[in-house]
Amino acid sequence: MNFGSSAKPQCQSDYIAEAATKVPEVTLGFWIIKIAATTLGETGGDSVTMTLTWGYLVGTAIFLLALVVLVVLQIAAKRFHPFLYWATIVASTTFGTTMADFADRSLGIGYTGGSTLLVGCVLTTLALWYWSLGSISVATVNTPKVEAFYWATITFSQTLGTALGDWTADTTGLGYEGGALVFAGAKAESG
Repeated sequence: MNFGSSAKPQCQSDYIAEAATKVPEVTLGFWIIKIAATTLGETGGDSVTMTLTWGYLVGTAIFLLALVVLVVLQIAAKRFHPFLYWATIVASTTFGTTMADFADRSLGIGYTGGSTLLVGCVLTTLALWYWSLGSISVATVNTPKVEAFYWATITFSQTLGTALGDWTADTTGLGYEGGALVFAGAKAESG
């Protein structure tokens, strides 16, 4: 049932737990698809706001609407649907890209201000999730309330990733190649 999962449930309770969660198991396949979906979202957001010159506010509004519709459909679904899940990830990333660019560029708070604001959003969402439910484990993503926290956290964290990437490349003077190396090194160190 979980896309990318090679593990087979061992007993009836495993089948129930697998059916109850609407989040894929985190495997190598998950990360490959996640990277592709994030890249699609990033380039899609930039295409609308920059290539079509609709601007960050219009792009953010368009992708916020798409994200809300997909999150509602995702929460309403009774089980895990890979296409719906990944479409929601793409919408989250696309909205995140346009929202980060809007905050950084259109609001005039710059990359440092946008990154700081988004760190606050991620930490606040995680704190509220934990305070409300006692856990922030993806294994518990099986009720509408938990899913709402999950998707808010996913969206803010992906938006933060966009803002931090821009901040690292532009504000620190490392450039995009240097910024990519910094985050690749940090990722390699973490696991």
